[in-house]
Amino acid sequence: MTRQKRSHHKLKRAVAPYLYLSPSLLIIGLLMLLPMVTVIGYSFQNSAVLRRDPSFAGLKHYQAIFDDPVFWASLWHTLYFTCMSVIFHMTIGMAFALMLNSDRINPTLRNILRVLYILPWLFTAVIIAVIWRLLLEPNGVVNSILMQIGIIGSKVEWFSSPETALHAVTFANIWAGYPLFMVSLLAGLQGIPKDFYEAADIDGAKAYQKLIFITIPQLMPIIISISLLDFIWTMQVFPLIWITTGGGPIYSTEVLSTYTYKLAFSSYNLSQASASAVV
Repeated sequence: MTRQKRSHHKLKRAVAPYLYLSPSLLIIGLLMLLPMVTVIGYSFQNSAVLRRDPSFAGLKHYQAIFDDPVFWASLWHTLYFTCMSVIFHMTIGMAFALMLNSDRINPTLRNILRVLYILPWLFTAVIIAVIWRLLLEPNGVVNSILMQIGIIGSKVEWFSSPETALHAVTFANIWAGYPLFMVSLLAGLQGIPKDFYEAADIDGAKAYQKLIFITIPQLMPIIISISLLDFIWTMQVFPLIWITTGGGPIYSTEVLSTYTYKLAFSSYNLSQASASAVV
């Protein structure tokens, strides 16, 4: 009898936290699952939302999307935009985190740099888009500097040229997103025991060896988790691209988010937009 009471008590203690969390989990589940199921349902219907009794369309809307060359272009642009952003977010964030964690920098200078490096994180996507539109316009600061140092011979229309527009919005997104990695990696660096580095110094390890065999392995859980989150968030970027280029010129910066938005709110083809969102 005593064993049964103990096992019942243990079971009750194990289940109790989930019971307390169940209302919140239920609300979150509904807020996430209900829109997903609704959009999936719309993707298989004709004239979804606009008619009370839409007919079943099967895979017609998916076929229409896959036959659209703009969709495949937007998919490639999304992958390029996302992969380049995540790689440079991680690289720049790691470099700045190592710099701010170094004892060789004056504490006052370190505090100033910490504020400067985190500034992009304080701006909204709209402000970032406006800033970079001003900086990268033909008569902007960037063109002026590049012409003075001889890198370019004439003014470049960064957001208006199909050859440079995607690189320009990617660069703007890289500038806006690296502070997430910097702050996370800096916190991880400050949590690494100094004994590891002291032991490596005794063994005669060089700076790059300590980075490869101590720092990066210790930071790997943070790097993986933040990279996955950044990949997901960057895939969904919309305001920055919409405000700077609107997906143009000539679809050169069209990504899945802008492609889906145009289907839904420019062409009013909500069924194909739902299919695009599902894909």
